[in-house]
Amino acid sequence: MSHPLNDAALDQLFREARSYNGYLDTSVTQEQLEQIWDLMKFGPTSANCLPARIIWCRSDEAKQKLAACSMPANGEKILQAPVTAIIGMDLEFYENLPELFPHTDARSWFVGNDALIEKTAFRNSSLQGAYFMLAARALGLDTGAMSGFNNAAVDEAFFAGTKVQSNFICTLGYGDKASIFERSPRPAFDRFNSII
Repeated sequence: MSHPLNDAALDQLFREARSYNGYLDTSVTQEQLEQIWDLMKFGPTSANCLPARIIWCRSDEAKQKLAACSMPANGEKILQAPVTAIIGMDLEFYENLPELFPHTDARSWFVGNDALIEKTAFRNSSLQGAYFMLAARALGLDTGAMSGFNNAAVDEAFFAGTKVQSNFICTLGYGDKASIFERSPRPAFDRFNSII
């Protein structure tokens, strides 16, 4: 049986974790990026479909290219962050299901059903993006998830010739506490929840 995490772990993952707008001048290694993947890949997705495809923008060239597709304020964050991850979704994820979900012919659920493909890819790549942020936090890193970019331009610049589309982007590094605002409200249970 699993046991609750201690308060320090809960603080690091949730209560004290923040979305950062700026980072310290400390690099993030390829090993750390691989460690993030090696944790986040265990997060559940429907039929183990794992549709997320990540491009990790570390080089100045990649960051410049991504910043050019973003709102100016977000572009500045991308250029300053050690890494920015583009969380994409593969609209041909179902081609991997014979390997990833061998228990049944799950591929046949999706072939020719574009609406189901898109809904499944979006939902599950979003879940994987959340696992990405929690994995990064668990490894002592900070993140800053963002919309505020031109999806079509990002898709053309980074995913051309594939069936992958961008979902959202997320900066990654060691957060600079001077870059965050006071925490926005987080309402109590009774306001947004019902038990029936």
